[in-house]
Amino acid sequence: MTAPAVRHIRLVTEIPGPRSRELLARRDAAVVAGLGRATPIAIASGHGALVTDVDGNTLIDFVSGIGTLAVGHCPPEVVSAIQAQAERLIHVSALVGTYEPYVALCERLNALAPISEPCKTLLANSGAEGVENAIKFARAATGRPAIIVFDGAYHGRTLLTLSLTSRTYFKKKFGPFAPEIYRAPFPYAYRMGMSEAEAVEQCWAAFERMQIAGVDPETVAAVLIEPVQGEGGFIPVPVEFMRRLRQFCDRNGSLLIVDEVQSGFGRTGTMFAIEQFGVEPDIIVAAKSIAAGMPLAATIGRARVMDKAHYGGVGGTYGGNPLACVAALATIDIIERERLLDRANVIGQQIRTHFEPMLADDTLDPLVGDVRGLGAMIGIELVKDRRKRTPAAAEEVLAILGRALERGVLAMRAGLYVNCIRLLVPLVITDDQLNEGLEVLVGAMRG
Repeated sequence: MTAPAVRHIRLVTEIPGPRSRELLARRDAAVVAGLGRATPIAIASGHGALVTDVDGNTLIDFVSGIGTLAVGHCPPEVVSAIQAQAERLIHVSALVGTYEPYVALCERLNALAPISEPCKTLLANSGAEGVENAIKFARAATGRPAIIVFDGAYHGRTLLTLSLTSRTYFKKKFGPFAPEIYRAPFPYAYRMGMSEAEAVEQCWAAFERMQIAGVDPETVAAVLIEPVQGEGGFIPVPVEFMRRLRQFCDRNGSLLIVDEVQSGFGRTGTMFAIEQFGVEPDIIVAAKSIAAGMPLAATIGRARVMDKAHYGGVGGTYGGNPLACVAALATIDIIERERLLDRANVIGQQIRTHFEPMLADDTLDPLVGDVRGLGAMIGIELVKDRRKRTPAAAEEVLAILGRALERGVLAMRAGLYVNCIRLLVPLVITDDQLNEGLEVLVGAMRG
């Protein structure tokens, strides 16, 4: 007789519990109202793929700090590296002095970058800052101002990165925005109601038309794209579309920048998602899972491009802090030693096994319209009508996530219509934990 699987979810109060509600009330009184929150619980601790709230409830985490925790919560190797570094040097600033962890991490990232020529790296604090640095490098290297981005893109919340970001909800009241940003259609085949090949042709025709009616190609410094759109709904770029962008950049003297803030560091089954597209970028932006939750971003690119910025023109007080650097070095070690790239593909297949059968289930409300992604970066798009692809209402998706939370699973929305469930599970999650969490989420979708 097979022993029953160990249950990892442990609920001792309702969700949210009384102590969570108390801390949320304090937050509401002390923290600005504009800071959103996806759940009404307060977290006390986390280990691996599990979190424990202040009421003692243990939940399975399918959010991973919005993708920052590929190696899980508080991996001992990362914790030890931070503790040891904190005893020696917490901060000095790379603008003031040089310290070995900064240099060692840049060396490691340059070697990992899927670019077949010498690379150099600049470290910063956040994905948005990493994207801004990429734009600065591109403009300095080309002497051009214009940047092409895409519908559905999300690149951050600073003024420049909000200018690059697509969804209007994030941009309310914050304009005017930065100039010389031009937005092209993204080949979102499912929502366009056509095959991927047809979507590529339609969007490429619009891209070429934009060069006549929208922006002079001779002014284009860079094309900026997410290999897998994150906030946009976990939509991989069609390989053929990415190939054509590379050809455009080569022909036009522009740079190809890939925003791998959410898709990078093993999430998609390769260290960088762009490795699966058969093209080389000129600049890569990485963040989130790069340092197991420590604030760190990296802008990595061809040395001949990155060295075009003038001396003293880039940098920041905290960028590449020693604690974050040693955390990143330990994170890379864990990814490589534990073969988490392979694990990402296994996780992705297990997720698909649970949700792809729901594509034919007409008893659901809302319905599963699409299941997509790369590796363990999987999105589930919910609709009211499969033929019309009418997006499910935001409150319907919130109701599903609310039921999942009450039953012990943290999950989050995504998509321009916020009708997608995004799954960003820690790559160190066990099979038992993954299956338990997926069963809860499937049950929440059924009611």
